[in-house]
Amino acid sequence: MNQEADAVGTAREVADKRSWQDFGRTLDLDTRLLGMLAAIGVIWVGFHLMSDGSFITSRNLWNLSVQSTSIAIMATGMVLIIVTRNIDLSVGSLLGLLGYTMALVQTQGMISVFGFDITIDGLKGQWFTWIVAIAVGLALGAVVGLIQGSLIAYVGVPAFIVTLGGYLAWRGLIFRTGGQQGQTLAPLNNTFRYLGGAPERSLGDWKSWLLALLMCGAIVLSLMLARRRRQRHELNVRPLAADVVLAVLGCVLVLVFVWGIAIRYSSPVTGDPVGVAYPVLILIGVTALMTYLARRRRFGRYVYAYGGNPEAAELGGINTRRTVMLTFVLMGMLCAVSGAIQTARLNSATTNLGVQNELDVIAAAVIGGTSFSGGIGTIPGAVLGAVVMQSLRSGMSLLNIDSPTQDIVVGIVLVTAVAIDSLLRQRRRSWVIGALAVGVFVAGIVIQTGRP
Repeated sequence: MNQEADAVGTAREVADKRSWQDFGRTLDLDTRLLGMLAAIGVIWVGFHLMSDGSFITSRNLWNLSVQSTSIAIMATGMVLIIVTRNIDLSVGSLLGLLGYTMALVQTQGMISVFGFDITIDGLKGQWFTWIVAIAVGLALGAVVGLIQGSLIAYVGVPAFIVTLGGYLAWRGLIFRTGGQQGQTLAPLNNTFRYLGGAPERSLGDWKSWLLALLMCGAIVLSLMLARRRRQRHELNVRPLAADVVLAVLGCVLVLVFVWGIAIRYSSPVTGDPVGVAYPVLILIGVTALMTYLARRRRFGRYVYAYGGNPEAAELGGINTRRTVMLTFVLMGMLCAVSGAIQTARLNSATTNLGVQNELDVIAAAVIGGTSFSGGIGTIPGAVLGAVVMQSLRSGMSLLNIDSPTQDIVVGIVLVTAVAIDSLLRQRRRSWVIGALAVGVFVAGIVIQTGRP
């Protein structure tokens, strides 16, 4: 009788486990993204308690959203590069070079490419100078990405070596750009500075609410289109009630963000509601575009197919070399966007712009669920990974923890994320909680010992 009871109990446990798995598959929820959101909530609450209520405030979260944009934008491109089993160590140096080049156009009216300088009379000080600067930055970023991607895809040089060379070369080239010997370039175009985000250079009250309504509409529309696509292809469809719940939750999160962070934060200059910063608006656009490329376009399917099995992708007729090359071209252009945001926020370009950004970008992508084994990774996950990274740095700054200690904590978090990914790939799920607990415990000890 006891054996029969044990067998019945085991069967019920297995059935319950399968029912929850079937329920999760039916809802088509990304458990990694849900885990990231939970981790962000834990980090925010923890730092809020340790900082005596200084973390979860509209001012700090508004600054956090602006500070996360640059890393998050580059992390969206790093996802595709890591998915193809490559790496890019040059993004920080390339950001510095492109930011310096764009600042040179605005301050000197000069276009400088690889040491060749072209001065255009009448370009400096014009209303359209900032447009020319951004166009030059995007074009140069694409060219650099094309060079590095071609060496990797067509010549066969390992990505680690090519981008390590770029890490050194692009940083050194800043000192030879425009004959400025690395001098600080400032001030920048007033319109260009809107890209950097400042309380007096944001959307304001009614524009932020309009953006919130548009985002809510986009959420509802995307769920409707996804439902129709699955029905058209005769795939499993989520229950209508589940789609309604997801739409409501998404809209609530958007409205809470706009009201609780953007609207409640008043400008220290005018006293009016600040609203959503322009860098956040750019990040939303880049995330939507990159998600569309990764999930809805042939290029994205080729990237994930190559990352999952390079040999099978090539035998299947995919131009794998061109696919790999285009990921680096895209990465170069995203570095230009991030470079514009950072230089605009500082209202200047310096030689140390983007230093160590490559580490934060790679960490954001990995923490967001991108696997070094290839074929796995999501754009929204990388964005949330960037928020996690910046939340850690912002919280530790509020606690007056020194920069070396912050680097130690970030390193622990990165190693923990990679360890969890390895355990999941080995299907050793029972070890994941232990690895997470050890990582959190060690990081907490380091934070406590680093407090003054």
